[in-house]
Order: sequence, then C-alpha cells, then structure tokens
Amino acid sequence: MSTVKIEIKEVSKSYGEKGPTVLKDVSFNINHGEVIAILGKSGCGKSTLLNCIGGFETIDQGQIMLDGTAVTKPSKRCIMLMQNYGLLPWRSVRKNVELGIENSNLPTADITKRAAHYLQMVGLEDRANALPSELSGGMQQRVAIARALAIQPEVILMDEPFGALDTFTRYYLQDELKQIQQREKMTIVLVTHDIDEAIYLADRILIMKPNPGEIHKEVVLKLPKDRNRADADFQHYREIIFNEFQFTHDKAAIEFNI
Repeated sequence: MSTVKIEIKEVSKSYGEKGPTVLKDVSFNINHGEVIAILGKSGCGKSTLLNCIGGFETIDQGQIMLDGTAVTKPSKRCIMLMQNYGLLPWRSVRKNVELGIENSNLPTADITKRAAHYLQMVGLEDRANALPSELSGGMQQRVAIARALAIQPEVILMDEPFGALDTFTRYYLQDELKQIQQREKMTIVLVTHDIDEAIYLADRILIMKPNPGEIHKEVVLKLPKDRNRADADFQHYREIIFNEFQFTHDKAAIEFNI
C-alpha cells in the first residue's frame, strides 16, 4: 500500500493584494517513491507551485504537508534541482558535491566517501578534481544531481532540469535519473513543459492551466518503467496530453474572446 509523502490541500497564492492569482485551489497527493510531473505552458504557475512545495515561497491559503508536518520553510528533506546547475566555479567537482554536507555532523572521511559514492553513481568519479568550467553542460548537471543526492533528501524537486541541454544529452540524463530514482526509491516532483519528458519519467502527470494556475487534469501512466518513446502506447499518451493542451487553449480563447 502506498504511503502519502506530500499533501497539497486547496493551495492558493497571489502576488500582493492587487497582484494576479498565480495558484487557485490546487489539491493533490504524492506518494512515497512516486515520480510526479507537473506539465504546463509557461506562466501557468507550475514553478511557483514547486517553490511552495519546497518552502521557498509562502502560500496565501491551504496547506502543504510533508509526512504530516506543514511545510513553512526550506529544509534538507526536500531539495531543489534547477536548470542552471548552481555549481561554484572555483571549487572542484568533488568539493561541489560535498558542499551540501560540509556543515553536517559527519566526519570529514565520511563526507569524502559519500561524495565519491554519488559521483560514481552519476559516472563522474574520474572527474572529481576537475573544475566545472572543464565539463560539458550535461556533466555539470550530473554534478548537480550528485550534490543533491549526497544530502540524501527524501524529496527532490526538479524545475526544468534538462531544459538547456541538447536532445541526446537530455535523453541520457533522463535514463540516468530514472535508474537512480528506482535504486534510491526517491520521491521526485518534476516541472516541465516537455510532454515526452513527462511521459518518459513520471508515474502520474498533472496538467496545469493558467490564469489562475489550476490542475486541469491528472493522467495516470499505465506503462512499464522501461519505456520506449517510439511505441504505440507512448504515442497514445502523447496524443491524450496534446489534446488536453489544445482544449485548455481553445477554452481560454473563448473566455477572453480571442
């Protein structure tokens, strides 16, 4: 039986008293070890929702719970992984991975050992002493993934993590992430505007519509974990999701007389 890890209950958020309503009455649960993709066009509030889940932004109404405790601020239980990597250019790859655990109670030897373990997991153990500037964009994102894993968080939040990469590097990192997630049994919340990425990685997809940001539809992916982007079932879900985006666009056009 699945255990609920994160509960989002009737969450709403606006920017200022007269500002736009970014999120309205958003509610859903995320189970332990589940991969959820939040899919939507730019401006629909998906990144804001991710920041609220991580405690980086406050909400106006509703509640966000992590293991039954209200999320009110960021914590190392829930780590954000973004598109820009956030590596410190003057620190080596190993030192960048150690960054999140340097101030922990771990002995120095254990910090070094843990960093080496996760660098090996992402296939960069031979680049431990390199600087970020000596790595490709894909390698830098693998360092960022290793750094997040070294903290051993319960939840990883990912905001368009592969958006700046070329197609084949993105596919490679999606495969790496899938393998790591299955091995570590992590809970992942992925924000993306890439339909194929959402289908390839997620157990469930939440499609958001904008103005204000609301959950328009949930799509449960009844696919094996090993997925083929070219097979008929994959394309079936792609068509379903594409049609939902067409529906939300057409509805908005009618409402605003476009």
